[in-house]
Amino acid sequence: MPVSSQAATTHRDELWMRKAIALAELGEGFVEPNPMVGCVIIKDGQCIGQGYHQRFGGPHAEIEALRSLNSPADAESATAYVTLEPCCHHGKTPPCSQALIDAKIGRVVIAMQDPFPKVAGGGLAQLRDHGIDVTVGVQEVQAKRLNAPYLKRLRTGQPWTIAKWAMTIDGRVATTSGESQWISGPQSRSHVHRLRGRVDGILVGMGTVLADDPMLNARLTDADGNPATPPRVAKRMIFSRGRLPPVDSKLVQSAKDIPTYLFTSPFVNPDERAQLESLGIICFAENDSLPDILGRCASGLPGQEPATNVMIEGGPNLMASLIGESADECLIDEIHAYVGPKLFGGATAPGPILGSGIAQLAQTPQFTLDQVDKFDDDVRLIYRRQ
Repeated sequence: MPVSSQAATTHRDELWMRKAIALAELGEGFVEPNPMVGCVIIKDGQCIGQGYHQRFGGPHAEIEALRSLNSPADAESATAYVTLEPCCHHGKTPPCSQALIDAKIGRVVIAMQDPFPKVAGGGLAQLRDHGIDVTVGVQEVQAKRLNAPYLKRLRTGQPWTIAKWAMTIDGRVATTSGESQWISGPQSRSHVHRLRGRVDGILVGMGTVLADDPMLNARLTDADGNPATPPRVAKRMIFSRGRLPPVDSKLVQSAKDIPTYLFTSPFVNPDERAQLESLGIICFAENDSLPDILGRCASGLPGQEPATNVMIEGGPNLMASLIGESADECLIDEIHAYVGPKLFGGATAPGPILGSGIAQLAQTPQFTLDQVDKFDDDVRLIYRRQ
């Protein structure tokens, strides 16, 4: 039975949009708080131009794709596939909708509308008002998954929250005596550093600061083993109801080099707090709850752009605060669980989440397995909130 023209068009649209989405993914870690966007330009069945949003404040995907053409005239009557509605306002860059109009593009296929208030359908309307054929919704599910963190921040005023832990085969994160380094192997830890290098913030509790004295920075290497610069430097955040980090801790000693924030009680010793601030720690002594802290991140902490992704590297008690007592209270959007090839046993050996727990099965937050990776004898499981 012959394939209909409509079906063939749909197949081609999906094929090219998948290419645009693959391009968009290259911007992960570089473009936030902007969304990741990719664009390909097709004419006579051939890809004649492509681009993606490469860095925050830089040219958008449509501009990069138009600039990649052999000649500006090649854009006339071509089809542009864009993973997100073209912007129609002057922000850090001129509007992409106008650039497509000026290039005389004949058709624009868009994966999804942009809910950002200054766009929100305006780009579509502008294109159509200038006689451009516009199709919306091709590979929409995939495009929304790609930019789920951006969409959540716009929708809720909260960042995408990634919980990370390493545990043994029997689900322990430390031995009965408290030892935890190292449960996972070098490859797993290398991937943790990659994750640190693309998120906007890393949050830990005071227990982790005292037990591990972490740096919480991304230590990356290139193919030759030389130090490499991460896409972004995550702000480091400490959540404590009263105890203050030791002055000689790595986080405090490096606070003037890497933005470091302390969220604590207004009743902490003022002299000790002043000493920490003199060493570069930025203190919020306001008894902020975890949702408050995450909301501050999404709005933009002092001197920082709004945070799209925040990684939680805290211990079992901080993780317990993140899941609350029911699915409605859960603050976790994504889990990266590294399972190392060890068995600890012991009734008192902690698991990744402590606290009082959730009493009723029906109240538990539900996650979908998104990805499985093997690193030597470790396994990484990535789950996303349903």
